Amino acid sequence: MDYMFAPWRIRYIKQASENETSDCILCHYPARTDDEQSLILHRGEHNFVIMNRYPYNAGHIMVSPLRHCAALDGLNDAERNEHYRIVARCVAIMRDAFRCDGFNVGMNLGRVAGAGVDQHIHTHIVPRWNGDTNFMPVLGDIKVINEAIADTYKMLKPKFALL
Repeated sequence: MDYMFAPWRIRYIKQASENETSDCILCHYPARTDDEQSLILHRGEHNFVIMNRYPYNAGHIMVSPLRHCAALDGLNDAERNEHYRIVARCVAIMRDAFRCDGFNVGMNLGRVAGAGVDQHIHTHIVPRWNGDTNFMPVLGDIKVINEAIADTYKMLKPKFALL
């Protein structure tokens, strides 16, 4: 058996178990004031944009309502309209910033559907490029993220000022 040491994963594992008994992470981060540390790119009236600290691909971001809400039909019209307006703007910003070939955009509603945070809805926006899946995940079961999260934040933050 091959071993790959990824000590950074312990933060994710501990955070996931802590979240089961503590406040919602998607409520916790927007309550803070340090957007760069929290990876918050934009704050709207009802929603915010945050980078995924454990991304599927470089530039993986999420749009989430500020109000704790576990169900899509639990959003009021103003929250839902702003949410999808921001999602559409995020796609345009990310297309310009990354020159990507496409996107995965979607929600995982419920733990069984793959939601890591299942009590606070959020929409994932994941940039994709031709060739971004290579032999590493196929043969090695390893995903390579090609850019540091801090570098991605610094590149994206000014672009989100236009949102």
